[in-house]
Amino acid sequence: MATSDLLVMIVHVIVGQVLSYHFPDLLMLYTPVCMFITHIYCIMLHTSVWITVSFTFDRFIAICCGKLKAQYCTVRTAAMVITNVTVFFSLQNMPIYFAHEPERIINNVPWGCRYRVEFFLSPAGVAFSWLQSILVPWLPLALILLFNCLTARHILATSGARRRLRNHNNENRIDLEMENRRKSIILLFTISGSFILLWLTVSVSYLTSKLTSTTQYKGTFTAPGYIATQSGHLLMYLSSCINTCIYAATQTKFRKELRKVVKSPWTFIMILIKKCENRPKLLK
Repeated sequence: MATSDLLVMIVHVIVGQVLSYHFPDLLMLYTPVCMFITHIYCIMLHTSVWITVSFTFDRFIAICCGKLKAQYCTVRTAAMVITNVTVFFSLQNMPIYFAHEPERIINNVPWGCRYRVEFFLSPAGVAFSWLQSILVPWLPLALILLFNCLTARHILATSGARRRLRNHNNENRIDLEMENRRKSIILLFTISGSFILLWLTVSVSYLTSKLTSTTQYKGTFTAPGYIATQSGHLLMYLSSCINTCIYAATQTKFRKELRKVVKSPWTFIMILIKKCENRPKLLK
């Protein structure tokens, strides 16, 4: 999930927004490259959202379904879910290539890419647009709320029963099971809560534009609709930053792996230095 969020920031924010704005003559503004980047961006965004849903479902199984936990909550299952989600959205976003056209043609070379109005006015384009809005973000928001409510209800029930049982047995030791569950719940609700809050503005803005048949970017820069849409996109991209920060702040294993990644170049350099130092001794 942290990797997919990081790729969203790299592909769209850094490459698609910053570099394309400050360096308009880059090769990536060549129409085929621009369409490919747009396609990759949609894949990364949808994958990031649905891996968050998958994480919420995984925690629901781990906490509420003890019998399925051993079978579902495995590394193999996680790899299968990530692979299937990535492949599905790679294929599902293929119409992106038909939804764009060159922004301008210079010396018979197409540059830039913009939405093709004819595509979005066609029945296929309308269906694709509604499918996109359902898959991201309305269905994920509904599923995350559902799984969180079911998980919270189960936790309240089991915590009360476990507390009564420990009081009955006069146990004063720290309950490690409840402590681990508490940490898992904090992580779950922090990630899910931040996702819902940060995606809510762009979700409402997009739905409003659909129901009123208005364009999200219609009007001047001071128009309320334009400000709401851009603010929603800003919060949406902020969601991709926050998940990685949450992992870094709450997960000990994540911090250890992150330190390994940071240290790996220096470790490699030290190994090379030691080999160079030992080589003269071997020659002697």
